[in-house]
Amino acid sequence: MQENYIPLHRLPIGCTGRVRDLRAKDNMRRRMLDLGLISDTVVEALCQSPSGDPSAYQIRGAVIALRSEEASQILVEMV
Repeated sequence: MQENYIPLHRLPIGCTGRVRDLRAKDNMRRRMLDLGLISDTVVEALCQSPSGDPSAYQIRGAVIALRSEEASQILVEMV
């Protein structure tokens, strides 16, 4: 079913997704896990900065800004 997964940075604004895979390595992976980006976590894409990078996401009740490079390492399934 992995064909239905999209990188988080491609999640349309206003839509929600459920974390299915984390492709980041080492320190970046640890940071994402610390932010609560574990399997089955629901993430909502809130808005993009005027330049398009970073984007704001609601994760477990907190608003977190992630750059496209970071968000592309997180695979989500649209809810």
